[in-house]
Amino acid sequence: MSKITGDVINVGLLKRVFQYIRPYKNTFVWAVILTILLAVVAPLRPIIIGYTLDQYIFTGNYPGLLNMTLLMLILLLLQTGLQYSHTLLTNTLGQSAVKDLRINVFNHITKLRLKYFDNTPIGQLITRTVSDMETIAEIFSEGLIMIIGDVLMVIVIVGVMIARDWTLAVVVLLPVPLLIMATSVFQKAIKSAFQEIRTEVSNLNTYLQEHITGISIIQYFARENQEYKKFVNINGRYRDANIRSNWYYSIFFPVVEAISAISMGLLIWYGSKTILAHPSSIKPGIITEFIMYLGMLFRPIRELADKFNTLQMGMVGAERVFKVLDTNEATENNGTLAPDKLKGSISFEKVWFAYNNDKFVLKDLSFNVEAGKTIALVGATGAGKSSTINILNRFYEIQKGEIKVDGVRIQDYELDYLRSNIATVLQDVFLFSDTIFNNITLNNPDIKMEQVVDAAKKVGAHEFIARLPGGYQYNVMERGATLSAGQAQLISFIRALVYNPSILVLDEATSSVDTETEMLIQHAIENLMRDRTSIVIAHRLSTIQKADQILVLDKGEIKEIGTHQELLKLDGYYKKLYDLQFNSVGINSPPN
Repeated sequence: MSKITGDVINVGLLKRVFQYIRPYKNTFVWAVILTILLAVVAPLRPIIIGYTLDQYIFTGNYPGLLNMTLLMLILLLLQTGLQYSHTLLTNTLGQSAVKDLRINVFNHITKLRLKYFDNTPIGQLITRTVSDMETIAEIFSEGLIMIIGDVLMVIVIVGVMIARDWTLAVVVLLPVPLLIMATSVFQKAIKSAFQEIRTEVSNLNTYLQEHITGISIIQYFARENQEYKKFVNINGRYRDANIRSNWYYSIFFPVVEAISAISMGLLIWYGSKTILAHPSSIKPGIITEFIMYLGMLFRPIRELADKFNTLQMGMVGAERVFKVLDTNEATENNGTLAPDKLKGSISFEKVWFAYNNDKFVLKDLSFNVEAGKTIALVGATGAGKSSTINILNRFYEIQKGEIKVDGVRIQDYELDYLRSNIATVLQDVFLFSDTIFNNITLNNPDIKMEQVVDAAKKVGAHEFIARLPGGYQYNVMERGATLSAGQAQLISFIRALVYNPSILVLDEATSSVDTETEMLIQHAIENLMRDRTSIVIAHRLSTIQKADQILVLDKGEIKEIGTHQELLKLDGYYKKLYDLQFNSVGINSPPN
């Protein structure tokens, strides 16, 4: 991974950033041309003013003065137009390049396996995709191109000063080494401060994202004051980092002004001394020119340190963004098979799986599900039920064994094809802040309203949707906040049905709803499971008694397998779970 070390900008990283301006090379070329033109045009105004002072004002040539004033006005308008175009082009270039880079980052993030998100705060990824991107945009608008422009400006101004009067130029430039030293010290200090600011921004975003998302937990347990204190602490660190950076500015800018004042004093002292000693050796126009040159010289030198640090912060942002892009956590997609239709048979053959290293959560798992049949997975929390469906979808990769669908290794199927044929309905339904229709279709243009309505009727959800304001165009708000848990669950069933999967996975799909809603959902489930291979995970054993096969898991191992009746007769793990659920709390068991 490319690094930014010391005070040197990593050229390799900069080249990588500049790859994103290739589609906008014409804009970049014009921005460079305008940068050069601005550097060339800038010293013309002082020259014209000095010439006007000597040749027209002191000689009383007022018609000539009027012409020169008109010329200066035209030059000023030209310089204004060039500056406007330059600013517009550089900002457009930066935002266009960052738009493409942000799309690449988002596309990459969506393809990362779930293991990456297990270890990476979401707030950190938001920082990378939003605020770090803005620092990269400034590489073009406030960074590299502007640095090139300022360096050209300094070179041109110094060259013109030497050409106009080299002795006077030497005198006024004597303090410049002090300015270079002060700039170097400032640049090192402000870089460290900026890096601290970026770190604290990331911490702040992470904290806000987590705690606003989990606001209900905070309020349920009356933790508002405690979380407020934590936020005050994090926000205080962010404030302190900004204050430190401002402190460096508060020292640097007065130092630059002092050095500039020294140069101005040397100019006035030497110029006045020379004029008084040899009136014909130097003209007042030259003194006026040099006064303007000093302002034009010290402004870009003063801003160079700030712009160089803007460039460095853009590079720091780029390093963080490219670190995400370089994360090799995407699921390998080397499969090519994509048949017209999957039958849906599933087989696990001696499967071993661990989330971390060798701490296996599934151990030597072997079972078969015939196409169109239903298998239920039961067991205590942590038994490995959800892990089983995660590896079927290839959200995580197994360490040993094989998983096959229709007799073919799942790695041999094209990844999107495999996942599009496995519909999963989770206990915690996630709905986007969008319409019901878009939450069902996930903005798939191939799914029409007629299909959605037909699916909604099949799962028994059409009536409640039709009663909502706007019907299928009703906005459910963030995470489906305006719907009940049961309504959200029904929408997830419609979503699964319209995609017409070959394999259906129901992960605790009825555990968070009331009994009345569960009856409605059970009807939806029956329609959804018809003629499909189904894997059902359920705590409520009453919901899986009709399963063709029940798999009892304990600590990642298969303890029992059979039908409901067969497992009860074994008087083993399943029977204990069954008795705990129905008998120990005084509930009459359903008929066996």
